[in-house]
Amino acid sequence: MTTTSQIPVRLDFDAHAARFSRAMNQLDHAATTELDRVEFDPRMRELVRIRASQLNGCAYCIDMHTKDARAVGETEQRLYALPAWRETPYFTARERAALAFTESVTLLAQGHVPQEDYDAVAAEFGPDEIAALVSLIVAINAWNAIAVATRAWEPGSYQP
Repeated sequence: MTTTSQIPVRLDFDAHAARFSRAMNQLDHAATTELDRVEFDPRMRELVRIRASQLNGCAYCIDMHTKDARAVGETEQRLYALPAWRETPYFTARERAALAFTESVTLLAQGHVPQEDYDAVAAEFGPDEIAALVSLIVAINAWNAIAVATRAWEPGSYQP
């Protein structure tokens, strides 16, 4: 028998930091605009968001972005394999470079984005694409920090 427990919201962030919350929405929109401008693959966007959220332990964002990934055609197999992406044949060289770079930027304090991770992403993406990818990674990490610190949004409540 399985039981579920509700993780209590610590702070209604949107209510208590409304101006900042609106600014975060604008930041997220700006990142999405950059991704659209360089025609960054929608499935890869979601893989990046999910992987950063996994590393940060953000249950709400993992739930949200796995739903969004499915909606843009991502497969269950790749979603399940994402935590072990290095050990699977399911991801392209381009996706692997983006995922490695995502991990390096997300875990910034551990390695300060090693040159080899930057070189790998630069071998697969142009400068505008890298800038858009950095924008995406920064935005999702900011959302993760808010969600993990405040538990402002209940996992499972997102409906695409």
